[in-house]
Amino acid sequence: MFTISLKYKKGFRLLKIRSRTIKKQLLIISAVLSLCLTAVPAEAYMPPEANILYQQACTLEYQHNYKDAIEKVLEAIKIAGEDALLYTKLAGLYSDTDQYDKALEAYNTVVKLRPDDAFVFISIGNIYETQTKYIEALEAYEQALKIFPQYKYNYLNIANVQYQMNDYPNAIENYKKFLETYSNHKEARESLANAYLGSNNPKLAVEEYSKLYEADNLNFKDYSNYGLALFQTEDYAKAVEFLEKAVEKSPDSLSSHISLALSYQELEKNDLALAQYEVVFKQAPNLHSVRFDYANLLADMGKNNEAVAQYKIYSTNFPNDARVYKNLGLVYKRMNDFDNTIASYEKALTLDSKDVNIKKELANCYHMKKDYVTALKYYDEVLQSSPNDYDVKVNKAIALHALEKYEDAIALYREILSQKDNTIVASNLTDALVSQGRIDLNAQNYSKASGEFEQAISRGTKDSFAYFGLAKCLRVSGSTERAAEYYEKAISMSPEETLYSSEYAEFVAETNALTPANPAPAAIETPDGKLPSISLEDNEENIVNVASVSKSQDLINQGDENYKKDDYDEALKNYKSALKVNPNDEITLLKIGNIYKIKNDNDKALDFYKKAIFVNPDYTDGWFNLGLVYANDNNLAKSKECFEKVISLNPEYAYSYYALAIAYESEDNKEEAVKNYQQFLKYNKDTSMVKVVEDRINNLQR
Repeated sequence: MFTISLKYKKGFRLLKIRSRTIKKQLLIISAVLSLCLTAVPAEAYMPPEANILYQQACTLEYQHNYKDAIEKVLEAIKIAGEDALLYTKLAGLYSDTDQYDKALEAYNTVVKLRPDDAFVFISIGNIYETQTKYIEALEAYEQALKIFPQYKYNYLNIANVQYQMNDYPNAIENYKKFLETYSNHKEARESLANAYLGSNNPKLAVEEYSKLYEADNLNFKDYSNYGLALFQTEDYAKAVEFLEKAVEKSPDSLSSHISLALSYQELEKNDLALAQYEVVFKQAPNLHSVRFDYANLLADMGKNNEAVAQYKIYSTNFPNDARVYKNLGLVYKRMNDFDNTIASYEKALTLDSKDVNIKKELANCYHMKKDYVTALKYYDEVLQSSPNDYDVKVNKAIALHALEKYEDAIALYREILSQKDNTIVASNLTDALVSQGRIDLNAQNYSKASGEFEQAISRGTKDSFAYFGLAKCLRVSGSTERAAEYYEKAISMSPEETLYSSEYAEFVAETNALTPANPAPAAIETPDGKLPSISLEDNEENIVNVASVSKSQDLINQGDENYKKDDYDEALKNYKSALKVNPNDEITLLKIGNIYKIKNDNDKALDFYKKAIFVNPDYTDGWFNLGLVYANDNNLAKSKECFEKVISLNPEYAYSYYALAIAYESEDNKEEAVKNYQQFLKYNKDTSMVKVVEDRINNLQR
């Protein structure tokens, strides 16, 4: 048999936790800054009346009286017209009061008046960013960069917007450009670390978080994301260190609890992980996205039924996630629930038809259910994608073997062994050769069967049938010496197999029967009291014309030659033609009976054996072969009569004692069996049989 071992693998689902906290640059809206940047005095831009209103507006702004400040600026504009400084102040005041559309309108007027003022575009970008209009914000910041590239702070504005747009690669580049000038800017470095984390580059994220922590560990706050980055770099122990601090400082942080649970899970601190999941679901019972990892934890803890329940909740909310059905299949398989295992894998395959591992699992599952036909279907699909998958080839060969497709199995076993040695596969190949040899032997394909048995024997098979089968093939081919050798080996390997012994005795008798004897005519009474009725007219048109042969011995000699060549039909014609010349030739009658016995026509064999002993009642070989046919028909009583008759005629006929012993052994008459085996040893001249019979005697006497 075979064993398929499958390791349970958890399907890890990372819940990515990102900080979107961006420390935005304050809006640059003060008139003072604007004046400093332009280096132009207010008096140069407006009439005195307007300037007084402007100064009053600045005072009101300082007092946070934005409403009256706006009115003063509007009055000034009525006097001064389109003054850049007044519209800049107005835009800033509108921004302060969250009137962003009016602020943008005012800034657009400023752009007409001062199109090369980079800081106007930065202010416009700030408003768009506040409105989450990131494309417009980015355009404004990039325009400012074209106008005033020396203003490095603008790289931070651009990076922040790109971050919000999930454009992490460009955000990273601009954060780095900013930090080239402002290397100690904490918030920018935090954002850079977050951007690395968001771009699935946790290693670099860890480097940045580490710099922040080392620079000011007392004021470090980003424990959660630092812990997540460490988790993603598989530094689970250190991740736990920071995530525990994150949970301590922010007990309500779901992301921290989740990351900590996953870290504990990877460290196989399952009880601690379980406690964290309990906190998560207490805070957020409907957070079903986490249930997949929770179910994996339960499965790892051997809580199979609970795991199944959690997988089902997850699949209800995420029905198109193939992983959940795959993991469900693994758990059901561990529970030996193969029906649900198969159903789960089949569902997974509908969602992910290219997943070779699912097909492997299905193949193995059907294999375990002994549905080898379906298993083969999936093995073949896997091999289409992965033609060199060694394990799948092995399992496919085993499935073919189980389906008794031995020739296909043999070919695949040989291919596998050409890749590398495998004792199990080598053993299976040997067994398959014996099994295919049986089939070919039964089909009388002796040449092919002989080759298969010989290969199995050369491979060191312990199956005695290989030796027995080869003996039968050699017997048919006329290789009597080698046939005897393999009969003896088969018997020595399996002395309890009476079939081997009885056929060997038959073979010996058959071989001896080819030696002519000197019969004496006498009367005969067969064991069943019936005189045989023998027809010599079978295929009469094909029988050699007697007139064409001068002597019956010529016909017998021809028959003997054809017999040796396994041409039994021609041999029968020759022997029957000879019998027409001499109907009372018991030896020829015996030879015809032997051929019918080889052809498994026991009825005709009996008729000719009976005729042989009818014409010569003292013909011991005739009596012996008659007894063998009765024995093959399980007529032990009549077979024993025949063997005893042989002994009465010739007390030194060794194989009659052997055949009698086998008959008594079949009746569980150990005493008589032993007695006859001992008589066999007394008269036996075949030294190769001594040990075999001695072993049988010892077994019977235990």
